[in-house]
Amino acid sequence: MTFLPAPPNTGIRFRRIDLEGRPEIEGRVDHVGDTTRSTTLVRGNARVHTVEHIMAAFSGCGIDNAVVELDASEPPIGDGSSLPYVQMIQQAGLLPQAEGRQPYQLTEPIELVAGDSTLVALPHDRLKITCTNADRTGRYTQVFSVEVTPESWVSELAPARTFCFFEEIEALVKNGLIKGGSLENAVVIRDDAVLTTEPLRFADEFVRHKILDVVGDLALIGRPLQAHVVAVRPSHGTNCELARQIVEQMRRPEAVMNAFVPPAPPKTTSARSTPASEGGSNAVAAVAEVANMGIDYVMRLLPHRYPFLMVDRVTKVEGNHIVALKNVTINEPYFVGHFPGHPIMPGVLQLEAIAQVAGILMLRQAENVGKLAYFMSAESVKWRRPVRPGDQLIIDVELTKSRGKIGRAKGVCSVGGETVSEAEVTFMLTDG
Repeated sequence: MTFLPAPPNTGIRFRRIDLEGRPEIEGRVDHVGDTTRSTTLVRGNARVHTVEHIMAAFSGCGIDNAVVELDASEPPIGDGSSLPYVQMIQQAGLLPQAEGRQPYQLTEPIELVAGDSTLVALPHDRLKITCTNADRTGRYTQVFSVEVTPESWVSELAPARTFCFFEEIEALVKNGLIKGGSLENAVVIRDDAVLTTEPLRFADEFVRHKILDVVGDLALIGRPLQAHVVAVRPSHGTNCELARQIVEQMRRPEAVMNAFVPPAPPKTTSARSTPASEGGSNAVAAVAEVANMGIDYVMRLLPHRYPFLMVDRVTKVEGNHIVALKNVTINEPYFVGHFPGHPIMPGVLQLEAIAQVAGILMLRQAENVGKLAYFMSAESVKWRRPVRPGDQLIIDVELTKSRGKIGRAKGVCSVGGETVSEAEVTFMLTDG
């Protein structure tokens, strides 16, 4: 197995160099094909078994992009923990990349119950995992809670080794699941005895390894996660199902917003058709969408009217990110008194523009259609330079939190590529 650098925004990819065509499988939950005792990725005829310890190593060390080359269907097991992989990463070193990370912060709780397993994911500003583990008879019950950082990952979780109960071994051997298993890469529990070639690395090593598996399986969402995950007797099956439900929550706002984009005008027969491989069809669709997001579109979503409508057009919407513009003309009524002979757009109206654009982003969602967005508060407000008649104000807003009726967003206003104001705003949706 070899770890290789990868370009930004490509994620973790497994490459089978022993197969024709060197097929690759993305480390995403969409490709999970089996979760019996480990997590297996499948794409076409290519499979990679037991990816969770490697995915955990990358996630714990804060690595977003890498290629894992393998000449077999399963990585070398090492000592049954993630520590050998972490040591490979540490020896190679990390390279910061120019593109910013895009962690996903859970917006609402998710609960999953399957047999003896219960997993709950709660909104949190970091990744925290609290886990309780025991066998079905209640032996070796252990509890551990940790905020997963690069430091805690290396010292508290990565060294924890995989384990199994002695009575499980016969069934595992019959199913061909532990062909490379030995006391050098796993801890075996037999009655009240712990069989291992070295002492336990932690008194609660078993539950720490369960958390290691949770970290690896949840890394399959494809982005750093910010949530508090509470897991009782987790398994790879429940971990991956939780990952699927998190991905569904991630995709929901974008899917709803796309559903409410006004239809593109019909294409005329005289227009030249450009093949999709040249970017033609996607470009046409994007241009059509932007063309339909002018003042009529804005006024369908916002209740504001003259002289207090601070948005003329929406130019881009991508997930939780929106860009709009306001053409500032000498006809704006506030220029009469602000200031005579030296017209300047009031800074508070730039703040209002940020709040209105953030409101558009929320009001595009199906469940919010027809509601009003009330401005509640503003923080970290800064005005950089005056905005004058003739300027085109670009309002760039990212929704950073959406919980129930409350939304929070970060906005930046610019003119000619230069920032003129910025703020973090909070607003509330009501039925009006």
